[in-house]
Amino acid sequence: MLRYAAVLAICLLANSARAQQASPSPTTEPSKAVVAMKEPQPGDHWTYEIHDEITGKISGTHENVVTEVTPKNISLRFKMAGTSNEGFDVYDRAWNLFSAPNWRYSPYQGSTGISAPLEIGKSWSFRSNNTNTNNGAIWKESGTSKVVGQETVTTKAGTFDTFKIETNFTIQNLKDLTKKNEVEFRTWYAPAIDHYVKRTVVSRIDKHLRRNDTLELVEYGRKQ
Repeated sequence: MLRYAAVLAICLLANSARAQQASPSPTTEPSKAVVAMKEPQPGDHWTYEIHDEITGKISGTHENVVTEVTPKNISLRFKMAGTSNEGFDVYDRAWNLFSAPNWRYSPYQGSTGISAPLEIGKSWSFRSNNTNTNNGAIWKESGTSKVVGQETVTTKAGTFDTFKIETNFTIQNLKDLTKKNEVEFRTWYAPAIDHYVKRTVVSRIDKHLRRNDTLELVEYGRKQ
């Protein structure tokens, strides 16, 4: 559960030095200019409601707060409101996840980041080994992300110009590669707040649906 919460905290986005980029095709619609938020700073915060699409209910509220920013890393505290589920994540400046409660990622968990500047048609790939620090189990993760369009999205937090990003990746235990977790993210990322305003998460284990959640931004801000 903590690992899933860490993944949900996810979704912070910027340049990926290791991203593999593909140029847009000649017929791709050009991207519209957007205004990016200033550099991240301590006190930046984003809160999301998690909608369980299987039950049709709100399953929780996820709160994220930046605690520290260095030239290489961003530290973030997260909490599931009304529960004891909380923790601390460390990202690179591209918002690729380095570490989470009970997990370490090598070189990083690329499913949480992007490759800036974003433009329609751009794609990148990622690969990592995810180590459970409690039992030493190693999970192999690999996947791709692609910017498929630009959309205006309205949530309880307001109306935002976004890039829509489709991410598909698999996670497999290195001791049993026959077991596969397949995950699909659909992310609507708003450069103006340096975060996603909406994300769908669909997870299947051995082709069986495990989770189908939608995260929507309900509040955000900066330290005053």
